[in-house]
Amino acid sequence: MEEKKYPHSKLKICVSGAADIAHFSEDTQERAKELGREIAKQGAVLLTGATTGFPYWAAVGAKEAGGISIGFSPASNEREHVKVYKLPLDYFDIIVYTGFGYAGRDILLTRSSDAIIIGCGRIGTIHEFTIAFEDRKPTGILRGSWETDEVIEFILNKSNRKGEGFVVFNESSKDIVADLITEIKKQKIYNNQDTRKLVAYQNYDHSNERAEIDYIL
Repeated sequence: MEEKKYPHSKLKICVSGAADIAHFSEDTQERAKELGREIAKQGAVLLTGATTGFPYWAAVGAKEAGGISIGFSPASNEREHVKVYKLPLDYFDIIVYTGFGYAGRDILLTRSSDAIIIGCGRIGTIHEFTIAFEDRKPTGILRGSWETDEVIEFILNKSNRKGEGFVVFNESSKDIVADLITEIKKQKIYNNQDTRKLVAYQNYDHSNERAEIDYIL
């Protein structure tokens, strides 16, 4: 029987934002849910810091749209996640307990993502942005009633880093997700043709001779 192969096709988009949105305008919660819904509708998996606030409401939106939500916790186990960090368990299909605190969690979260979207945020959000930026991760900055987008623009301008990597600013959740997915696909190692070549090579009977495949990793 021929072995059925399951390609690595799901794209993972991280949403970063403030864990406490009380300082932001009333529409912030709905904007986060809208973003989560859009990620799910466009077929991507949502990754967050398994936290409260903006990322949490993005997870709510993703689940309402039938999407997949994965959280990366700073805690080392479920008990610590709930009792020490006071973080939620609902609206996450999977929670990865990193055990590295907030700073270490941020690195694993952003590097596990194909792209990152920044919403309203504070210091922790800026930290996740700088990690993604230095890693040349496709990044979307969601404009809104908050000032986080303006702060990031200021940082890029004053550090003479504007124009580096792929950083897109947009007020539309639909457009920003679509732009990131397009960029992710450009950066993927295997396009469709390359994948077919690799599968052909894996399925080829190598006992007699080596398959003629012109794609070299």
